[in-house]
Amino acid sequence: MLHQRTRAGLDEQRIDKHPAYRRLEEVAFGEFGLAAMSHRDGVLGWTGRLPPLAKYALTYLYVQAEFGVCCPLSMTDSLARTLSKYGDPELVARYLPGLTEQDLDALTQGAMFMTEQGAGSDVGATSTRAEPASDIAGIGAAGAWRLYGEKWFCSNADAGVALVLARPHGTGETKSGTEGGTRSLALFLLPHRLPDGSVNRYRIVRLKEKLGTRDMASGEISLEGAVAYLVGDLGRGFVQMADMINMSRLSNGMRAAGMMRRALTESLFIARRRAAFGSTLIDMPLMRRQLLKLMLPAEAARSVMLYTASELARADAGDEDARRRVRALTPLLKFRACRDARRVTGDAMEVRGGCGYIEEFSDARLVRDSHLGSIWEGTSNIVATDVMRAIRREQALEALVPALDALCGAVPHARLRSLLIDTVARAVAFARTTAQANDATHARQAATGLYYACAAAILASEGARLAVQGDARRMLIAALVCRHRLTPRDPLVATDGAFESACAEYLLHEGPVDRSIVDAVLDRAV
Repeated sequence: MLHQRTRAGLDEQRIDKHPAYRRLEEVAFGEFGLAAMSHRDGVLGWTGRLPPLAKYALTYLYVQAEFGVCCPLSMTDSLARTLSKYGDPELVARYLPGLTEQDLDALTQGAMFMTEQGAGSDVGATSTRAEPASDIAGIGAAGAWRLYGEKWFCSNADAGVALVLARPHGTGETKSGTEGGTRSLALFLLPHRLPDGSVNRYRIVRLKEKLGTRDMASGEISLEGAVAYLVGDLGRGFVQMADMINMSRLSNGMRAAGMMRRALTESLFIARRRAAFGSTLIDMPLMRRQLLKLMLPAEAARSVMLYTASELARADAGDEDARRRVRALTPLLKFRACRDARRVTGDAMEVRGGCGYIEEFSDARLVRDSHLGSIWEGTSNIVATDVMRAIRREQALEALVPALDALCGAVPHARLRSLLIDTVARAVAFARTTAQANDATHARQAATGLYYACAAAILASEGARLAVQGDARRMLIAALVCRHRLTPRDPLVATDGAFESACAEYLLHEGPVDRSIVDAVLDRAV
C-alpha cells in the first residue's frame, strides 16, 4: 500500500509491504546474500566471491518458493555490477557498500526505471531529460544532474537507488525508431535520499494493479528535478544499461526455470498420490505423456541457465569467446524459457484439477507470475530479434558453435551423438541465414530452434558426465528434446509411442538410471 504522507502530516511517501514479504527479503538479501555474493568476499563463508554458477543455482532454488522478491534481488545485483563497471570511483565508493549489505537495516535495494508510456521497447523514444545541476554539490567528476520526466513501469518503486535512462539537454532527437535516439541517451544513478538525508525530488504517482508479482510494488514515477549522478560516458547510456538488462534477462530465464521446476514438482507429487478410475494418475498413459511435456522444458531451461552462468564466469575473467556465447545464450534463455513457463505452469494447474484453480494452492500464483517473464526486459519479439542481432553484429555463432560441437562430441552413445551433431548444424544454419538476411518474420522460429539445439547438446553432455556416477537420465531428455522440439512430424499420423513410454518409465520416478539402460532405450529409438 502506498502512503502519501507520514502520520504527522509530512509529505513523504512510503510503501507498506506484507510481513511475509519482508521475511522473504531477509532470507534472500540477508541470510543467503544472493545480491551480494558476486560483489564482495565472504558471503556464506566462501573465500573470495562466489561464482555466478553458485548464485544462479541458489536463486533457482529460492524462486521455487517466491518469485516477487527475485525482481528487486536481481536488480540490486545487476545494478551493483553495472555501477562497479562504469561508475566514477567516488560514486562506487558511496553506493556499492549499501547494495552489497546483508543487514537489511543498512541495505540499499536497487531498481531500473527505464520504461515510458511512449518508449517501452523503443528505448530511442525516451523523453526524460537531464540538465546539469550547478546549484548543488555533485558526487564524482561529472557532478550532479536534475531529471525531468515520467517513467511508466518502475518495479521496486521505493528502491534506495535506481538506474535511469535520460537525454541530456540539447543532445540527439527523441524521434521514435531512430538510432540517434539511443545514441544520445545517458545513464544516471538516482538515489531515493540525497547525501544530506533529504528525500529526492521524485514521487510515486500510483502503484500498478498487476496480474502477478502482487507482493512486489511496481509504480509510476514522476521525476520533478530529481538529483541524479552520471554513470559512465554521456551518449553511451543505452549501451551501459544493456549490461544491466542482459543480467536481468539471465535472471528472468533462471526464474522461469525455477517456476517450471516448482510446477513439475507439484504435478509429480499429485500424480504419484492421487487415484482415479482404479489407478494412480502417474500410471495413466495420457498423464505420463503430459508430465514428460512438463519435464522437458523445465530441465532444458535449468541446463541452459546453469551452462550460461558457467560461461559468464569465463566472460568476466576476460574470455572473449565466452562473452559472445553469453551474449547469445542470455536472450535465447530469456525468450524461450519464459514462454515455456507460461505453458508449463498452466498445464501443471490442470494436473491438480479443480484444486489447482483455487488460491489456496500454488498453481494460480505460478500461472500469474509466469506471464511476466516474457514481458519484462523485452517482449518475446524484441528478445528474439536481439538474438539475431547478436549473431549478425557480434559473430556470436562463431563462438557458440565450437562449444556446442565439443559438447556433442563428448556424448558416448554414437547414434545420439550423430543426431545431436546433425540437429545443431541445422539449427545453426537456419539461425545464421535468418540473421544475415535480417529476416524478422522468422526470428522467433530461428531462436527457438537454436535454443533447443543448445539445450539438447548441454543436456546430453551433462548426462554423459553424470553417467560416470551412475545416472545417465539427461541423455534421454536430450533425445526427447530433439524428437519433440526439433524433428518435423506430421500431426495427423500416429507415432510409435514406445520411446516416450520408456522415457516415462525411467524419468518420472526421478531416480538415477544406469547408462546401460539409457543406451538400450536409445538404441531402439534414435
